Amino acid sequence: MQFIDLITQKNRIRTSLLQRIEAIVDHGQYIMGPEVLEIEKQLAAYVGTKHCVSCSSGTDALLMPLMAKGIGPGDAVLTTPFTFVATAEVISLAGATPVFVEVLPGTFNIDPELIGHAVDEARNKGLDPKAIIPVDLFGLPADYDRLETVAASHGLWILEDAAQGFGGTFHGKRAGSFGLVGATSFFPAKPLGCYGDGGAVFTDDDELDRLLRSVRVHGQGDGDDKYQNVRVGINGRLDSMQAAVLIEKLAIFDDELIERQRVADSYSSRLKGRVQVPEIPEGYTSSWAQYSVLASSTAEREKIMGALQKAGIPSVIYYRIPLHLQKAYEGLGYKKGDFPISEDFSSRIFSLPMHPYLKDEEIDRICDVIVNS
Repeated sequence: MQFIDLITQKNRIRTSLLQRIEAIVDHGQYIMGPEVLEIEKQLAAYVGTKHCVSCSSGTDALLMPLMAKGIGPGDAVLTTPFTFVATAEVISLAGATPVFVEVLPGTFNIDPELIGHAVDEARNKGLDPKAIIPVDLFGLPADYDRLETVAASHGLWILEDAAQGFGGTFHGKRAGSFGLVGATSFFPAKPLGCYGDGGAVFTDDDELDRLLRSVRVHGQGDGDDKYQNVRVGINGRLDSMQAAVLIEKLAIFDDELIERQRVADSYSSRLKGRVQVPEIPEGYTSSWAQYSVLASSTAEREKIMGALQKAGIPSVIYYRIPLHLQKAYEGLGYKKGDFPISEDFSSRIFSLPMHPYLKDEEIDRICDVIVNS
């Protein structure tokens, strides 16, 4: 059994995708070719933003806005400790300091009520708080109504980390469209993934769009001379072949979201009471990047995952170590007990196979193993 089934999906788009790849081989524009412009227009229309700037990875999609906004040494950027390391890593790469904010017990996402405390913490450390990076974890957008209100009250701008959230919605708005700027990842395992690394940045801000396009290509100026560099940038361009994959996958994406919801509904109805199933508040939809549940204890998690493994069913832990306890961030001075909810989640969470092509009989088999373990 596959944790994520990319083979069945590939077979669905194979013919049209090979035609697109053959066209790229013929025109020879392998980086930033016409397919890149095409997918940027489609993605902006899908998310509902004025601009989409594609790039070479989800990490670059987070880093580029920080660079474009001049985030650097002495600045603080607030984010959650319960996420993939890239969310905090880009803050450090920009030269700024991550300040962590605890997550909510129900949704795994950042707690807006604690933003003010983190702002005070940053200032007490001699830092200038500039921005927040909320994470749309496992496919569920954060609470942007509350986040945007509290961010405005503290003079902060929001960079939405929609790496896992692409396709999810909050009160009818799609992930990637919140805050000043949104970022997503097209890593193959994501809800919308390519066949390598890729990412995109979304914004309605014309000036930020201009700066992002400069940062993406080594800080190029606005002229035709590619060797005129007006700021420090990165090599963040998207390959044409990855854009071609995204074009074909986006065409079936809404169908796949429906199927992901089918899988999630089946899991939740069968597993509720045996493990703590994900909470989707009213007004939200999830893209179900992962279907993550909480066991009653670490020992219970090991027991269930062991039974799944014995049955040939894959399961994964996201995330075993919260960021404030990672060795890379020892210098920030956090210690065990500082973020008890995140630490508790890390000790009990595990994720089940989740993709649009999971069959009902496979779901039944997975649930039977868990219920009977």
